[in-house]
Amino acid sequence: MASFTEQFLKESAEIIGKLDVASIEALAHGLGKLRDDGGRLFILGVGGSAGHASHAVNDFRKLCGLESYAPTDNVSELTARTNDEGWDTTFSEWLKVSRLANTDGLLIFSVGGGNREKNVSVNLVRSIELAKERGAKVFGVVGRDGGTTKQLADACVVIPTVAADRVTPHTEGFAAVVWHLLVSHPKLAKNSTKWESVK
Repeated sequence: MASFTEQFLKESAEIIGKLDVASIEALAHGLGKLRDDGGRLFILGVGGSAGHASHAVNDFRKLCGLESYAPTDNVSELTARTNDEGWDTTFSEWLKVSRLANTDGLLIFSVGGGNREKNVSVNLVRSIELAKERGAKVFGVVGRDGGTTKQLADACVVIPTVAADRVTPHTEGFAAVVWHLLVSHPKLAKNSTKWESVK
């Protein structure tokens, strides 16, 4: 019988084999065009995906020269909006203050992609709906069936489900793989990472 570690790594290898290359390429090309057209990228995520958003903002700004922001990086505003206005509008109201426009884009990191009917990650759903109203691009790296993100995105990578009881760790783990692929992609990369230049 395989150990848990062996099983987890076997599942990870299976996911790698099932990732849709075309959707990753579409994401790279879409983000590259967004940058080249002078747009801004707003990266949204909740929970572990909020941590991803912060890390990815750094990578897209520093390595790709793509102006990027994450509303979760300002905990004071995030908690004030949650306290005063409610969780569901935390991101959409932040995006309104940032004057989200048709030249801009959202990048959603989410295990389920948001689902209004199931009342899960509604703040992501409202942000996506705002983006569509304003003509902004929507990109995503999500799991499960992709939720609202997949339904409304211009380009979206869905991390394949290979083990129903480990959707979250695999989705969040591979979201990091995908965005590191993106910031290394020739369509996006402008600057090299530090350790590759150290002899």
